[in-house]
Amino acid sequence: MKLPGPTRRPADGAETDSSCSTVSLAIKDEELFPVPLDILEEIFLNLPPDQVVHSCRLVCHEWKEVADRQSLWRERCRREGYHLHDTSKTPKDWRLFYFLCKKRRNLIKNPKGEHKMKYWQILENGGDMWKIEGLMVPHPDETVQKNFVTSFGVCKKAQLIDLEKEGYNATFMDNIQPDIRISDWYAPRWDCGSEYDICVELLNKNKKPIQTFAPKTIFFEQWNDQQWNQMTHVFQNYGPGVRYIRFSHGGKDTQFWAGWYGIRVTNSCVEICPAADT
Repeated sequence: MKLPGPTRRPADGAETDSSCSTVSLAIKDEELFPVPLDILEEIFLNLPPDQVVHSCRLVCHEWKEVADRQSLWRERCRREGYHLHDTSKTPKDWRLFYFLCKKRRNLIKNPKGEHKMKYWQILENGGDMWKIEGLMVPHPDETVQKNFVTSFGVCKKAQLIDLEKEGYNATFMDNIQPDIRISDWYAPRWDCGSEYDICVELLNKNKKPIQTFAPKTIFFEQWNDQQWNQMTHVFQNYGPGVRYIRFSHGGKDTQFWAGWYGIRVTNSCVEICPAADT
């Protein structure tokens, strides 16, 4: 059944005419009026960014020109708070910088142990096994309140990140090859020696390594200051084919004490970043 459209009440003194009962949405080409491109840019700044890219830039040559303007995306970054950490590095493509910033997030799930061992694959569970505990020493990030702790046997855990599922498709990864930044925090106990290991691999579709970050084991002596340390690395120019990221870390104590006197880890992070902001 066809529903009737809304009726319009004629203004006082105006004649009622059937032509006034409907409003045409069609606009002829000759009825369009030119809009200064700077004003059009301001309009685009107030539209959803995906609409600007996927709809507005397809309307005509002038709209495409405005939608592709570096000034448009630079201003969008400014208004939405996407700032360069190093102002000496200027992005070559502000639109790409904008969308990478907007999409940027930690791809590691449960990095601080707030959900016990959920999302983590246990690779090794030696000694008295992995445990989650409150912090012995405050972390630089006040949101971190828990850490994972190892025992007297080797403890290792891992996560496999599927980039396609996280919104980074094959074409994007192959053509853009955005920077991939990893970070991990680790700390020893003051009264027991310990060791820390980390390995991060960029994998192809068959889950074979394309590039690997695996620094030498870090050792802590007994009677240390038990402060938090940060491990960081940025993958760049790694070539096409990256489909997964495998993040693994762990360690143990070096004195074989029963309980949980080994290395502590928390706040692990894997991010897809703009090249100018790593």
